[in-house]
Amino acid sequence: MSTTGHRMNLDALNAAAPRDVVAALGGIYEHSSWVAEAVASGRPFASVDALAEAMAQVVAQAEADAQMALIRAHPQLAGRAAIAGELTESSTREQRGAGLDQCTPEEFVRLTRLNDAYEAKFGFPFILAVKGHTRDSILANLAARLPNETDDERAEALRQIDRIARFRLEALLGG
Repeated sequence: MSTTGHRMNLDALNAAAPRDVVAALGGIYEHSSWVAEAVASGRPFASVDALAEAMAQVVAQAEADAQMALIRAHPQLAGRAAIAGELTESSTREQRGAGLDQCTPEEFVRLTRLNDAYEAKFGFPFILAVKGHTRDSILANLAARLPNETDDERAEALRQIDRIARFRLEALLGG
């Protein structure tokens, strides 16, 4: 059951073999199929919301090292991986949807400087669920979050990752 770029429904997911569930949901949390593996045995899910909540709970209850690995699995917005075409299909689509592939040279320089300052301060990339954002609102969000404390930013990164996951689940399964 390959779902890359394809929609399926919740009934099909609930009825699928565990390995197919992991294959379908493995990319919902960036490069972290362990989240999908942990929820596969919890089926059936009554709704996409219930599945999203179960996945978010797995992340919330994970060891700090696993959470940090999940945060660090995310690419910088409009960063080197985007330029080199090394993003996952989902990340590419999300960044393109926010117009990050159309940054002016000035916006790109500012974004790169802010991204680098953020990563130098916190030790992980700035993460924002960019759906509904513009280049300007992304830059403003990044600048506003830069003065925060590390623990606050770590918690915010996990909240943003859960939002990204929910958007990805809705794209895959409807919602």
